[in-house]
Amino acid sequence: MKRFLAVGVGLLLGAALLPVTAEAQAPERGGWTPAPVAWGVCADPRLQQIGAECGFVRVPLDYARPDGAKIELAVSRVKHSSSEKDYQGVMLTNPGGPGGSGLIVPVLGRFVPGGVGADYDWIGFDPRGVGSSRPALSCDVNYTGYNRPDYVPTTRQIEQAWLSKAKAYAEACDKAGGPLLDHMKTTDTIADMESIRRALGAKKINFYGLSYGTYLGQVYATLHPQKVGRMVFDANVDPTRVWYGGNLDQNVEFDKASRVFFDWVAEHDEIYHLGTTGKAVRNRFYAERRQLNATPAAGQIGPSEWDDIFLSAGYNVNYWPDMATVFSAWANGKDATGLLDLYAPPGTPGADNGYAVYLATVCTDVTWPRDWATWKRDAWALHARYPFLTWGNTWFNAPCRDWGARPGTPVRVDGAKTPPILLINETGDAATPFSGALEVRKRFPRSVLVEGVGGTTHAGSLSGVACVDDTIADYLRDGTLPKRVGGNRSDRQCAPVPVPDPSAARVADADGISRADVQQLIGR
Repeated sequence: MKRFLAVGVGLLLGAALLPVTAEAQAPERGGWTPAPVAWGVCADPRLQQIGAECGFVRVPLDYARPDGAKIELAVSRVKHSSSEKDYQGVMLTNPGGPGGSGLIVPVLGRFVPGGVGADYDWIGFDPRGVGSSRPALSCDVNYTGYNRPDYVPTTRQIEQAWLSKAKAYAEACDKAGGPLLDHMKTTDTIADMESIRRALGAKKINFYGLSYGTYLGQVYATLHPQKVGRMVFDANVDPTRVWYGGNLDQNVEFDKASRVFFDWVAEHDEIYHLGTTGKAVRNRFYAERRQLNATPAAGQIGPSEWDDIFLSAGYNVNYWPDMATVFSAWANGKDATGLLDLYAPPGTPGADNGYAVYLATVCTDVTWPRDWATWKRDAWALHARYPFLTWGNTWFNAPCRDWGARPGTPVRVDGAKTPPILLINETGDAATPFSGALEVRKRFPRSVLVEGVGGTTHAGSLSGVACVDDTIADYLRDGTLPKRVGGNRSDRQCAPVPVPDPSAARVADADGISRADVQQLIGR
């Protein structure tokens, strides 16, 4: 799941719930059927660039009270360009988070080999509370700030400062979210996905989910197996570890991924001059971090901001050259320009939207431990061996201890009735560890798992690895999947997303969007 603390998000903010009005009702019985989407021109130039059109789907705030207050979900569409005989229906997409804006995700269709993506209408949406959906949740745009306390609470004073910050943010969300905060669970988004399906007039939906989007797909398929067409889950959430346990797993895996990054930097010491071994680079990384406690970079970037910036190296190998360049510029010349460029300044309207929605979902999907002793014990135990993420991740989720909305009970994921689906995961994916993909494979007995062997990229499908991308194309073309093998393992093994050459220029498509750009556009 993507971390948003230091990521700026462009938004259209809504301040209030929409009034109750009459709705057009389609013949389908049960649930909520919204009016068809009135498609129009997208405001975002990036969406115009990929040929998308945009609109809204009006849904109940509370599906238990369909005649009550309404909210609006922003949706986008890149229509199929193939002949009508080749048309395969809608492909609903989600980039993860929770809290990720999904309007740009239909760009993925162009990267399916053989033109197969052109057979589908690719649909993106901003989930409730996100981005251009109305209202959008924002709690405290200054929460990330600059020069915050060190994530690692080496003193009682630091610990109390973070406990106070986390509680204050939870209280700010309780105040800002109002009634919306009680209806932000994964199951609410599943109901919204059903509403989008109905608004599009589709009998079934195909689905391409990344990261948390795979969990949406799992739950949707469990609750609505008869509405499932073809589904691709890339970077699989373990449904047995939502959400406290899953974050503990991340602490271990991100540290492992960071060491792979440090090894790569060492291999290119002639460029970065940070050490000739991974251990030397890692020691340099933590030495620079310690010095920021006393003297923040440019008076603004302290150790916590440093952690947020370099976390991206654990998500995608395409970020490695930029991360290493910024690291080298600071360590070897005390040039903070790159650090400041990669850390979004506080105070931008809606800058905390992704984070606020992340918490609004995970804090209410399930009950979190309330006693701080449990969190503290687990964090210190993991930090001793895996310091790269552990304390930052702990404070990232700490507002869940004081969250105002009542938690629910997760759906027990069961894919026994689901048609064959395609699972993709790299072996060293830190945000969604490979063990989760194996768990999903168990629960979906007709699924097939493709493994990017040895890779650490999160949600990197359609990045140009022929073995992976051709498998996706075959499946989306006619449902063809590799043979499922016996045992608790992957069914097809492929090369991972390749590490870029730090001295090579990026190659873009004709309209200026490269495969690496796609990963950044969808927040990966």
